[in-house]
This record gives sequence, structure tokens and C-alpha cells, in this order.
Amino acid sequence: MNRLLTFFLFLSITFFSHLNAAVYKGQMEFLAECIGCHHKPFLFLETKTKSWWKKEMSEKGKSVAYIHIKSLKAKDSWKYFRSKQYSKKARHLSDFLQEYAKDSGNIPIFD
Repeated sequence: MNRLLTFFLFLSITFFSHLNAAVYKGQMEFLAECIGCHHKPFLFLETKTKSWWKKEMSEKGKSVAYIHIKSLKAKDSWKYFRSKQYSKKARHLSDFLQEYAKDSGNIPIFD
């Protein structure tokens, strides 16, 4: 019985720890991948609301990827939005974008 309980506890911790998204990881992803095109992050983040970001970043950010892929101005980012890295980090990016959206009242700190 103890082994079963220990195994279940280990499995739960492992599984649920991957479900948590982190705002700071999203900020790191934004700085690494998005700042090149969106040069003024404060102005960019202030353009959309939390609900807009939540909707657009659902399904691993497919809508945002589509917006970038169909735009010729974003040609430099096409490879990133088609990559596994984007789909893996989309939840973190989503949390970051919602945390600092226009209606959040929060201001991100960029060093």
C-alpha cells in the first residue's frame, strides 16, 4: 500500500508541475523571441486586454502564430512560430501577456 501511495504521489507531483505556467518564463521567451520585432514592449503590451490574450493564446497560441505567419512584415519570425519551442513555451508566454495586458494594471520590468 505504501508503494502504491508513494508512486501515486510521485506521479501527481511530476504531472502537475508541468501544468504550471510561469510569468517569468514567458517574459524570458518574450525577450528572446519577440523583442526583435516588437521593439517597444510597453506599447506593445498595452494594446490588448487579458481576455484578448487568453482567447488568442488558447490552443498553444495557434491564433497568434497564424497572425504572424500570414504577415509579410513578420517573415523573420515564421520559423519560430512553426517550431516546437513556440508550442512548448506558449503557455508561459500567454501568462506573461495576460499578466501585463492593458487592463491588468501591471507594468513589466525589462532590464
